[in-house]
Amino acid sequence: MPEIGTILLAAGLGTRFGPEPKMLAPLDGKPLVRHAAEAALAARPRPVVVVLGAHADAVRAALAGLDLTFVENPDFRAGLSTSLRAGLAALPRSCEAAVVVLGDMPRISEVHIDRLAVSFEESSKAVAAVVPVQDGRRGNPVLLNLRLLADDIARLTGDRGAGPLLRNRPDILEIPGDPATALDIDTPDALRDADRP
Repeated sequence: MPEIGTILLAAGLGTRFGPEPKMLAPLDGKPLVRHAAEAALAARPRPVVVVLGAHADAVRAALAGLDLTFVENPDFRAGLSTSLRAGLAALPRSCEAAVVVLGDMPRISEVHIDRLAVSFEESSKAVAAVVPVQDGRRGNPVLLNLRLLADDIARLTGDRGAGPLLRNRPDILEIPGDPATALDIDTPDALRDADRP
């Protein structure tokens, strides 16, 4: 298996969610971010790097006892791109790729993450990214080929991830997604919907 790490993005302010820290909102008896972290740890890619920013101490406490590497992003207010860059910088240089997991996607499992890694392995590493697609829309998590994208990611700015870099590339491997790859929690209403059977 090529060396693949995981970056769990948990640094944002979550302003659309309201005054309470979104990453700490409870679902099924545990914080949103812990769902994502446990899925990442159950999957094969290592290490799992968690990027902290807003509410860093509380998020770290919510993840206590898990075998994670923490990195703080002092520039988290400048947007998602800064957290992505901080996470990539914390991975070993030997990592050929990174799975990027969003901390507000509580229904992602190790199956989703491992499917990205296996698809990358089987692609002969000739793809820039592996992306799940559900109902014609790209979702998350995604796997980024660092050998092909690291320089472009280093130039990202603002509140955006790698999506704009991938938009028109011909070397993106799209794989089947499912409702979990399309569900992120941005509002209290979305959290209530996710809590329904």
